[in-house]
Amino acid sequence: MPLTFTQLAIDVIRAENRAMAPNEIWEKAVELGLTEQLLSSGQTPIKTLGAQLYVSIKRDPDNSPFIQVSKRPALFSLRELTGTPSSIPITNGRSVHYSFNERHLHKILASFIFSDSHFNCYSKTIFHEVSSRGQRGENEWLHPDIVAVRYPFDDFNDDTRRLMSSIEHSDVKLFSFEMKIELSFANLRKSYFQAVSNSSWANEGYIVALKYDQNPDFIDELRRLNRAFGIGFIKLNADDYTQSEIILSARENELDWNTIDRLCDKNDDFKSFTQTVSFDLGCDRVRNINDFDDTFTSDEEFQDYVRQLNIH
Repeated sequence: MPLTFTQLAIDVIRAENRAMAPNEIWEKAVELGLTEQLLSSGQTPIKTLGAQLYVSIKRDPDNSPFIQVSKRPALFSLRELTGTPSSIPITNGRSVHYSFNERHLHKILASFIFSDSHFNCYSKTIFHEVSSRGQRGENEWLHPDIVAVRYPFDDFNDDTRRLMSSIEHSDVKLFSFEMKIELSFANLRKSYFQAVSNSSWANEGYIVALKYDQNPDFIDELRRLNRAFGIGFIKLNADDYTQSEIILSARENELDWNTIDRLCDKNDDFKSFTQTVSFDLGCDRVRNINDFDDTFTSDEEFQDYVRQLNIH
């Protein structure tokens, strides 16, 4: 029996179990061989697919099999996969107990940003417990959870790097990350402004979450905060860390040297990180990989890790 565009979208989203853009749905359908079952695909199938998703929701918003979870970019999911507009239990007032904590997610993030082409960087966890004590509230929201560096070693040859050094230019980039298990309206503003406070010193700052509310209103608010303050958002993937995703890109900033100096003064982990970066740059190589957070060396190691900690 020939497939319709609507049924094709249902089959793909159900198989992927996530919100998808029309072009993603089509690409996955091609991969699965579903497009061959269409009666006709026309000259612009992705445009046709997107139009039919919009029409389905517009004609019968209460009974359409689809829901739109984001406007820009346009992402669609199935009503059956969400049950309610929010897939994060905390937004319904119920507390959720996890067998793992935020720091257990650091290795997943470290592995993602080590392998992802946008970052290609080495990371280090910053333990606020080792910070010097100040007056009450003085160091609140000062420390990022994770910092990272991208070196130019793999991007340029020796002659180019020497030239960059001679003209006092460096392609080194510093990143800062605030980790959350989940992000919803219940904790969005506090979490986001915590990230603004402790990550805006870096070239790029991000808030990272394993789960997030896919209600369109929530996505729009997160996007508004991103436009206003520049902190990006990364969705961690506990099934395959390489499929973690930058949902919202961070604004690129100049380094805030005053905040960097204060962090060095207050936290030995951060001070050690800056010393490592300086030494590595001095010899044009990563001298000791153990100065940075561990990353997964195989898929089996990753799967064992998330299974033992029940991260999902």
